[in-house]
Amino acid sequence: MQPLGADEPTALGPYRLLGRLGSGGMGRVYLGRSAGGRTVAVKIVHPHLALDEEFRARFRREVEAARRVGGAWTAPVLDADPEAAVPWVATGYAAGPSLASAVADGGALPEHTARVLGAGLAEALAAVHRLGLVHRDVKPSNVLLTVDGPLLIDFGIARAVDGTASLTSTGVSVGSPGYMAPEQILGEGVAGAADVFSLGAVLAYAATGEPPFPGDSSASLLYKVVHEEPRLGGLGGELRDVVEACLAKDPTARPDPAEVGRRLAPQGAARLVADGWLPGPVVEQVGRSAVRLLNLEAAGAGDAGSGAGTRAGDAGA
Repeated sequence: MQPLGADEPTALGPYRLLGRLGSGGMGRVYLGRSAGGRTVAVKIVHPHLALDEEFRARFRREVEAARRVGGAWTAPVLDADPEAAVPWVATGYAAGPSLASAVADGGALPEHTARVLGAGLAEALAAVHRLGLVHRDVKPSNVLLTVDGPLLIDFGIARAVDGTASLTSTGVSVGSPGYMAPEQILGEGVAGAADVFSLGAVLAYAATGEPPFPGDSSASLLYKVVHEEPRLGGLGGELRDVVEACLAKDPTARPDPAEVGRRLAPQGAARLVADGWLPGPVVEQVGRSAVRLLNLEAAGAGDAGSGAGTRAGDAGA
C-alpha cells in the first residue's frame, strides 16, 4: 500500500480513499472506507479507457457478471458505478499479501500450504463456472493469502462463457502471459478449462517458487505455453500429478475444478484452513499489512478532521 499522491482522489462515490494498492492495464486500485466503517478495494479505470464506448460497454457487463460471483474464496463485489465519468467498482478487502508478493519475499510455499491454496482456488473457480462465467486472469497477483484462506480477486475481466463480444480494439490484454491457456493465446475460444490451466500454473509457481513457463518477454512466454512442457522443478507426488493434469495442452484433458479440489483436499479446503495453513513468514506479512492499514486509516482520519484533501472530480481520477 502506498500513500495517496497529490494528484490522486481522496474520495470516490461513498468511499473515502486511504491509499493506493496498485495499478495495472485497466486502472488503479485504492484502499477505501465506507461511512459505516467497511474497508474496501476500489478499482477505477484509466480515464482514456472511460472514453472508449466499447470498453465502457464491456465494463458494464463485467460488473453485472461479477456481482453474481460469491463464495468462501472470492472477494465479493459490493458496489459499482459503470456510468460514472470514470467508472469504478468496489470489492471486499482482506489484509494479506498477494501470492506474487509472498513468493517473491519468501520463496516457495510449503507443500501443505500449496495444497490448501490449490483446493481453495479450485472451489472458487467451481462456483464461478457454475454461474456460466470464466475468470480469464487467474495469476499470482490476483490471489491473496489471508489467515482465513486464499482469496481469488479481480473479476474485472470475467465474462459469460456464451458471450459473443470480443471488444479487443481497446488494447486491453485479457489474460497474463505465462498463465494464459494455449487456447486463450491462440484465440480458439475460452471456457472454464482455461481457468484450470491458469490454476495449474499458479499452483506450480506457489509450490516451486518459479513460474512453470519462464521467459523474459511476452512473446517468449506465449510461445512456451503453446509449444513447450512446463518446468516443475522438484515438485513431486500427488501435487505434481494435479499440476500436470491442469497444464495439459488439450483443454478436454484437464480435470474440472471440483475434481482438483477433491484431489487436493478430500474434506474441503475450509477444514484445512481451520487447522492453520500459512507458514510463519507469511503470517508476519499479514500482520504487517494489518498494521499498515491501521496507520493509513489513522492518517486518513487526521486529514479528514483537518479538512484537507480534494474531491475525486477535482483530482481527475
